[in-house]
Amino acid sequence: MAEPRRARVTVRAIAAEAGVSIATVSRVMNGHHHVASGTRALVHRAVERLGAPVPVRHGTAGGAIYVRCPYVLTDYFGVIVSSIAETLELHGRRVVLSAGDAGRRAGVLAGLPQEAGIAGAVLLLPPEPEAELETLRALNFPFVVVDPRSPLSQDIASVSAAHLTAARSVTAHLVQLGHRRIGVIGGPGDWLASQSRIAGHAAALAEAGLLPSPGLLRSVEPTADRGYEAAGELLDLPERPTALIAFNDRTAVGALRAAYERNLRVPDDLSITGFDDTDLGRSTVPRLTTVRQPLEEMGRMAVSLLMRLLERHTVDTLHVELATHLVPRESTGPAPRVRPRPRPRPAAVSRCLDETNDPAGP
Repeated sequence: MAEPRRARVTVRAIAAEAGVSIATVSRVMNGHHHVASGTRALVHRAVERLGAPVPVRHGTAGGAIYVRCPYVLTDYFGVIVSSIAETLELHGRRVVLSAGDAGRRAGVLAGLPQEAGIAGAVLLLPPEPEAELETLRALNFPFVVVDPRSPLSQDIASVSAAHLTAARSVTAHLVQLGHRRIGVIGGPGDWLASQSRIAGHAAALAEAGLLPSPGLLRSVEPTADRGYEAAGELLDLPERPTALIAFNDRTAVGALRAAYERNLRVPDDLSITGFDDTDLGRSTVPRLTTVRQPLEEMGRMAVSLLMRLLERHTVDTLHVELATHLVPRESTGPAPRVRPRPRPRPAAVSRCLDETNDPAGP
């Protein structure tokens, strides 16, 4: 007969059994070195008596940091990952990197607390639902999320750019140039960054007394090809937009190609903006008006937060939003004048004009 499954023992129960505080039990379980050996032994004996199936982490002090980026290390992700690695080296921490398709393995987060020699993690745009991140947090495993895909609870550390404020500044810039019909090529609709930027776009329009048009919004994967397709759809509308806001510089490059194929001059006939301020956006003709995200600082801040979590310092703000900066360049300009369609001419005027245009007689 199978042995009955034991209920999970809580940290509170271990603390009561050992006669110590919950914080002390948490420090012992996470391998913190600032715990007296006698106290550590008390907690270990309490765990044994209760038969607690709780992961007890050893040797996390100075352990490696798992850096997960389940995407290709492009100019965006590559800059952040490089900054994380360089900052961790300054802290004397080894990096275990998982990137690209290899980083998309299902269930990878659940196994992190049991990985020998791994002290904590930095997770870039993790695709897992918030529930999996909550489970990892409940195991007292230290980690920081960079650019979260969905809203996170207050006790999960995260670093991102101020997406709403950034998008607001882009739309306000175009409105000041006289644009009123503005198309938006956003990122995937379920991304927190996409939702925040749409909100910022709507806020800037509202300040100008305008309403966003659902027909001028496309939500796509942020690649050049998807940007090209979305821009083509918007530019082929019976009443095309005079400006396009792209989710990132790559998407904007696709929009530039769509404009070129339709003989639209940028910015004379159409303004286009990007986001991120990558090398790509500075290499186009014309150069892209874009938003500069502090990518390197995002990596450094993520490591700083993680080190404080590992050292059990008090952290007043776990959700950090870093300021962005609008960079106006040559891809945006004044809105083109919309020429009214010619009205039918009155018959008398038409006859007069026809006589005026007749060839002169001898």
